[in-house]
Amino acid sequence: MQEEVLGKAYDARLMRRLVRYLWPYRTAVAVSAVFLMLGSVANVAGPLLTKLALDRYLVPPDHAGPSVLEGWLSPWLAQDVTTGLVQITVLYLAMLLAGFVCEFVEAFLMQRTGQFAMFDLRRELMEHLQVLDLSYYDRNPVGRMITRVTTDVDALNELWSSGMVTVMGDFMAVAFVIFAMLRLSPMLTAIMLAVMPLVVLATARFRNQVQDGYRRIRVAVAAINAYLQEHLTGMAVVQLFNREARSREEFDAVNRAHLEAFKDTITAYGWFYPVAEILAMLALALVLSAGGVRIRTGALSLGVLVAFFQYGQRIFRPIQDLSEKYNILQSAMAASERIFKLLDTAPRVVSPVSPRPFPEGPAAVEFDHVWFAYKDEDWVLRDVSFRIEPGETIAVVGHTGAGKTTLTNLLLRFYDIQRGSIRIGGVDIREFALDDLRGHFGVVLQDPHLFTGTVETNIRLGTAWIEDRDLESAAAQVNLLEFIRELPEGFGHPVRERGVGFSTGQKQLISFARALAHNPRFLILDEATSSVDTETEFRVREALARLVEGRTSLVIAHRLSTIQRADRILVMHKGQLWESGTHQELLALHGIYWKLYQLQYKDQEVTDGGISKPSAVGSSEVSGRPVLVPASSQPGRAEHVDR
Repeated sequence: MQEEVLGKAYDARLMRRLVRYLWPYRTAVAVSAVFLMLGSVANVAGPLLTKLALDRYLVPPDHAGPSVLEGWLSPWLAQDVTTGLVQITVLYLAMLLAGFVCEFVEAFLMQRTGQFAMFDLRRELMEHLQVLDLSYYDRNPVGRMITRVTTDVDALNELWSSGMVTVMGDFMAVAFVIFAMLRLSPMLTAIMLAVMPLVVLATARFRNQVQDGYRRIRVAVAAINAYLQEHLTGMAVVQLFNREARSREEFDAVNRAHLEAFKDTITAYGWFYPVAEILAMLALALVLSAGGVRIRTGALSLGVLVAFFQYGQRIFRPIQDLSEKYNILQSAMAASERIFKLLDTAPRVVSPVSPRPFPEGPAAVEFDHVWFAYKDEDWVLRDVSFRIEPGETIAVVGHTGAGKTTLTNLLLRFYDIQRGSIRIGGVDIREFALDDLRGHFGVVLQDPHLFTGTVETNIRLGTAWIEDRDLESAAAQVNLLEFIRELPEGFGHPVRERGVGFSTGQKQLISFARALAHNPRFLILDEATSSVDTETEFRVREALARLVEGRTSLVIAHRLSTIQRADRILVMHKGQLWESGTHQELLALHGIYWKLYQLQYKDQEVTDGGISKPSAVGSSEVSGRPVLVPASSQPGRAEHVDR
């Protein structure tokens, strides 16, 4: 899985690309860096003020000279002990307040900048996902792309807000503290830093252990998400086949992997911080011993020793934080590699640089010797040619896998053909801009998709020029208006995810209203009645008749009752156009269409209110019921037409 890829701890190429997202907010980043530096200075000044209070007022040494800070402040400090201590106390509080303000400003600006950068990146990802062709979605699970936009971008946000600038702050804090300690006592500084190799060793060990734990956590979270998505979506099947117990056992196994990974990271945190604290205390104990001896001999002041104790607490914490920042950096590098791999995926179907305008007047649709394969030369369509005249309704039928839906996908340029051409108004569709081409088509699919929102927003789909009266007119023409008026809030009635609460027929009628409201010049109906009941089918057929009126239409159907009145019917078989003609002409051929008709309507009651009585074949009355009788008991193979 891609979630398992750790990537390098630092990749300059990826980092340069990440920095580009901060560039629009460079002023905020620069101000944040300034406040970070000021905060580091304020952090260093506190122990020096403590030293100054001890050495100047409380325990003055006999021979030690003034420090740099004391030299700066001497003209402003009172000689009186009480007044001087009050002044130093005020300065100390001022340094604490300054440190708080600097830390707040730095954190606020970087968190805010990180959110803006994350917003920009997510918007770019969404825009890129929208231009990728359908072949990319055929190859990649949707859950993986959701992870790119959510979890991986969150990992980058941690880098932007908590890693990129604060790492610099940690290094500055350590550098300033070491510089201050060297100015006070090089010997005590050396003693303090003597345990540093042990701290680095413990940090490296902790980093490796936590790194492995985080990797396993990411894999476990991905597995939990995938399992939940699959089983919550298919909950009806789980309950229908009494798989609840089995499902719980499987989920427990996935959940336990997540638990074990977290337990390992908890163990790592459990030993690391106590070990780091012990090493820090060991360093302070060594400083106390060596400093105490030097104080007894008069070579060191008490203020210096106390300052070193305070610096000891300030030098080890940034080093511990750096281990956390390393994990953030490595996680961000892995996330950025996956994100940029997605962003670098170029769409295979793109608009031309100089697109031609879409034909204004009546335009015919023509497939000219079209060959297409989803992969290599595993041809789904083979040398398909036909023409749809302006205003003509063409139906396409055939067995599953014959290539019917592929025709519509190619016409809308969801995929590009390998051979031949598809033309509208005599112009190859590859010469049109994609949005211009698709904007002239209305599509109703077999599985109607409703978005979370309202009935109105699902019909309008954000199209500003559709007015309220257009919505009502479209709903009325597809026999949907009465149903909408019965809803508590009418067109404003809320629609939940995937249209839960609406029947399949109701969702299909909303799809019809959506297509009609946009008033397309060309119409594609892909199995629009295959999953509705008979009563709803009659309503859909009435809506279909209104939809196709005056429009160039391509109708794909399994139910032959819905396409008998089409101007022409194309019969697809194994990727080839096998037969072409009207309903009656195709029945007379006794070919594939005739066999499909026989399979659907054999022993099926035919009524005037439902399916039209066939006139191209003979019929006889048996027990008062019309029975379909073939005109020939030995039908031969039909001739190829329009090939």
